[in-house]
Amino acid sequence: MQSPPGIQIRPMTSEDIEQVLHIEQASFPLPWTREHFVSELEARHSFPYVAVTDGIVAGYVCLMSLFEEAQILDIAVAPEMRGRGIAQELLGHAIAVAREKEAELLALEVRVSNISAIALYERLGFVRTGLRQKYYEGREDAVLMEKRV
Repeated sequence: MQSPPGIQIRPMTSEDIEQVLHIEQASFPLPWTREHFVSELEARHSFPYVAVTDGIVAGYVCLMSLFEEAQILDIAVAPEMRGRGIAQELLGHAIAVAREKEAELLALEVRVSNISAIALYERLGFVRTGLRQKYYEGREDAVLMEKRV
């Protein structure tokens, strides 16, 4: 898939948090708070990035990398921007950063009902490694996925 035109991936800044929160709240039943994102910006082993188009944050990814393992903690694209390859671009960037940080494994969790995300992860080489029962809101299972980087 070709990169979306006009998309720039750059490190998230505190100025991005309002737009990121809007996407987060539109994307998840139990969204992260402002404090979560501030913590990501300040943490030594956290690497949050935004996808920007025309000066607007279209999506973001929060990556944590420590020693040989990296983990995608949060990723979302604005509802009106979905289906344009932005999530794939963010994931590709996260994979590159994980490699740069010398991680050997990139892990993530995804709702079992999020079929489109699971399909994207599998296209990018992630494999299902397990199931965490009733992980989301005590009701929905999480699929555990990993990719060797």
